Amino acid sequence: MEARTTRQRIADALREEPGTPSSLAAAFELTPHAALTHVEHIAKSLDAQEEELLVRPPACRECGFDGFDDPLNLPSRCPECKHEGIEEPAFVIERRGST
Repeated sequence: MEARTTRQRIADALREEPGTPSSLAAAFELTPHAALTHVEHIAKSLDAQEEELLVRPPACRECGFDGFDDPLNLPSRCPECKHEGIEEPAFVIERRGST
């Protein structure tokens, strides 16, 4: 039986390499929205530690818009051009000051 929680395993994976909601969902048998919820909680738990969650925000594949209000979200369309091809956000955990 796995002793570590799903969040702990997701955090470990994000320390190794960047992940998107879809890639985390596939790796941990979750929905992309459930993966986002886990990432949100992981980000809060890192505040007191020497690590930080870095986020590449979602971006429109048509016009390049990346100014979404919430970078921890899966927008369905671009508010600028209304295109539905949105690149998912990506997350990685790094030690503070290592960037």
